[in-house]
Amino acid sequence: MTPPDIIRSAYAELIVSDLDRSRWFWVEVLGFAVTSEQPDALYLRGFDELTHHNLILRTGPQPAVGRIAFRVRASADLAAAEAFYGARGLRAARIPAGSTPGVGEAVRVEDPLGFTVEFFADAAHPERLQQRYDLRRGAEVARLDHFNIVVPDVRAAHEYYQSLGFGLSETIEDDQTLYAAWMYRKQTVHDVAFTGGDGPRLHHLGFFAHESHQVLRICDILGSLRGEHHIERGPGRHGVSNAFYVYLRDPDGHRLEIYTSDYYTGDPDHPVLRWSVHDPRRRDFWGNAVIPSWYTEATTVLDLDGKPRPLLPEKQTAEVRVGADGFPGPAR
Repeated sequence: MTPPDIIRSAYAELIVSDLDRSRWFWVEVLGFAVTSEQPDALYLRGFDELTHHNLILRTGPQPAVGRIAFRVRASADLAAAEAFYGARGLRAARIPAGSTPGVGEAVRVEDPLGFTVEFFADAAHPERLQQRYDLRRGAEVARLDHFNIVVPDVRAAHEYYQSLGFGLSETIEDDQTLYAAWMYRKQTVHDVAFTGGDGPRLHHLGFFAHESHQVLRICDILGSLRGEHHIERGPGRHGVSNAFYVYLRDPDGHRLEIYTSDYYTGDPDHPVLRWSVHDPRRRDFWGNAVIPSWYTEATTVLDLDGKPRPLLPEKQTAEVRVGADGFPGPAR
């Protein structure tokens, strides 16, 4: 089956417990722009985004991710998505245009990894904000960049996304095991990445900022507000992707990354960068250890009916032992 022609990662829906508290964090502190709102939902975007939203925050009974969404090239790709997943015996639902504000007709599926994934082609274009410097604050987030998801079998996840036409930019591996992989459709390091663990779960949403000082500034802002507990990890420099990053947790525990400095991957012979699991620089280029919560905590995934997906245990060797970042022995 020909897969849908995916353009890029487009948006995610997070279920939150208190919309006012989430508005404070995502809008007032981080600086996301509000495109529209409903009594139970906010539709947010970064300042470079030209479609309706990058992020939906919706109230619900418990924190979760409702869906992740990819934009496809044309409306014909919706039928391609239905056929692609139907041939694999997976659930799919056609969603009428306008069911999500600013989004045309869509197809939602439960993919082989257990995630609810939406595909859409048509979207509304709100006011351009790239040069509305008078509105910018917080981290001055530009756009959604990627989804990082927790899966029990990273190699199976890689093979599935390869069947969707994704390229591979970087890995963490040894001779026996693929521990993590970064894959792309747009011409950057990734639209989706896989972390090994009990899954399906959402590890984090990655948002791009243009300059490193914006990553540092949000840390200063959170410190000034006595909100330093929202900073989970960093700032730092990743080995994988070369990103300058900070990881934050929102009031419901959802993890997000704000980062800058990745690179172009559009050449047809783009070489894969393969990191040894023994190299401590893979997760942090400066060699700083990764705290245990980064490996153990992640967000629940909802199915097409809005019910939490049960977790399947990790099938492969874990990349780390909890509390110790990396394997013993020298880099190789």
